[in-house]
Amino acid sequence: MKNIILFLNLLVCSSVFAQVSFVAKSSRDKMGINERVKIKFTVNHDGDNFRAPSFINFRKIAGPNQSVQSTWVNGKSSFSKTYTYFLQPTKKGKLEVGQAEIEVDGQVYKTSPIPIEVTSAVDNPGDGTGNQIDLSDAIHLVAEVSNYKPYLNEGISVVYKLYVSPTTNVRNWQSLDEPKYNGFWSQNIDLKRQEVKEGTYGGNPYRYVELRRTVLYPQKTGKLVIEPLSLDISVEVPSNKRDFFGRRLYDIAQKTVSAKSKTVDVKSLPQEGKPIDFSGAVGEFELNVKTNKTELLATESLNYDVIISGKGNLSLMNMPKPKFPSAIESYDPEHTENVKTSVSGMYGEVKDKYTLVPNTPGQFKINPLSFTYFDPRAEAYKTINSKAISLDVKANPNVATTSTNSTDTVQMNEQNKNYVSDITQLNFIRPETNLKSIESTPFFKSTLFWILVGVFTLMIPFLLVFRKSGLFQTDSKNKTNKHLDRLAKKYLSEAKSSIGQPEIFYTNLELALHKFLKAKLGIKTHELAKENLKIRLQDKSVDKADLEAMMSMIEKCELARYASAESHSMEEDYKKSSVLISKIDKQI
Repeated sequence: MKNIILFLNLLVCSSVFAQVSFVAKSSRDKMGINERVKIKFTVNHDGDNFRAPSFINFRKIAGPNQSVQSTWVNGKSSFSKTYTYFLQPTKKGKLEVGQAEIEVDGQVYKTSPIPIEVTSAVDNPGDGTGNQIDLSDAIHLVAEVSNYKPYLNEGISVVYKLYVSPTTNVRNWQSLDEPKYNGFWSQNIDLKRQEVKEGTYGGNPYRYVELRRTVLYPQKTGKLVIEPLSLDISVEVPSNKRDFFGRRLYDIAQKTVSAKSKTVDVKSLPQEGKPIDFSGAVGEFELNVKTNKTELLATESLNYDVIISGKGNLSLMNMPKPKFPSAIESYDPEHTENVKTSVSGMYGEVKDKYTLVPNTPGQFKINPLSFTYFDPRAEAYKTINSKAISLDVKANPNVATTSTNSTDTVQMNEQNKNYVSDITQLNFIRPETNLKSIESTPFFKSTLFWILVGVFTLMIPFLLVFRKSGLFQTDSKNKTNKHLDRLAKKYLSEAKSSIGQPEIFYTNLELALHKFLKAKLGIKTHELAKENLKIRLQDKSVDKADLEAMMSMIEKCELARYASAESHSMEEDYKKSSVLISKIDKQI
């Protein structure tokens, strides 16, 4: 009887524990890096102390949103509590949402990890619930391709533009997914300054900025795909809230935008009329061949330069190879490139410099050089030729020659085209020399070594006296103050000139503070979030009061751009910012 009772108790307890269910579900198991995923943690008992995962490699967009559902049907009750999060990945690859924990009746339950595969950005991103994220009225990232049907090795450009509506402000951004240029030779063009311009998108007024310019040279034919660029952007959007003075407040939101992938159809170069000596050059070029002298003595050297200049794939083509007379000795060329890249492609010149040495006197002729390239505008091959170059080589009186039979010389030339005439290219032997030994006495422990050690030892007390006297400190302090003055003027000059215009003034002042912090902390634009700046300044041991003042000034700039302000208030903020820059610069 006792065994039966014990068995029933165990059965009841096990059934109670088996009824507890704590599971995690995701709205998708594969997604693009510019999409969102909804994660739900559901427990069928009223638990306590819910602990969410750390969400490594994900950014939390929203959550936790908690919901409770309780029903009673036909005498049976059911209960569920759900914690919902919206996440966005920060990298590509096979990622994982970790385990969540909750306590039910004193026992801890855990969910299983959720694997999620993150791919490149997709053209139509979803928000995690099956709906598309509508950014049409706020932000667009556009990739503009100059030519969708180029020839092989014809340069094209891709310009990435970020369009922002007039009611939206972008604080900063960082790249999430760099575009891939498989099948292309690529080079990014440095943008010294990102200028905000006025334009239109879809017929509506927008502001835009060029984020990146890239020049591409297709290396194979067929359809090549340019993968999209994806950005994580901090956006300020107007809210329905207002401050004490009635000024509209702005909410900060994180948005991920992506330029759609682009397909380029690369055409083959025509086979009809293609010369045998085609060099692979595509563009518009000029050929120039020159020497630094045409009259010289035997065994003297001269330079023979082959120069290709113009616009096209200068760094990717083959240079023409000249042929020299057998009596002229040639060395491997020195190759140099003076090539620049703009949005329209490469331009400049490449040069092969040959060193030539004629070994015998006489009249020599270097035949013209030809160079063939394909002109994509004319859609035809073009061949350009240089002029022949004549060399007048005279006998060198400083070089002794030995007589050889002319008939034998002709026969040797016929047998060996690389024959070099028998010339003694050695100077006479000198019976006396002025040679000096290359061995020298070691400096360590020499007389000069001990003298220098004694002098530096005697100078130590004088250096200590000068240091205590403050002469060095005063000089260093003066130099530092001058440096700070120049730095403050440099970063604040634009803001000072716009005092009286609140929006322009506070925009310039914020830019000045950002530029100063970027220079001092060695960070990039996408790292200018206030939380990150605060951590960086704390790491640099900046005074707490100065740190808080800097954060407060940046925040004031963000709010004051959209409100009226008096000139004296702007002047005061200008002076405070100047002092802050000087004080923080001394501490870092």
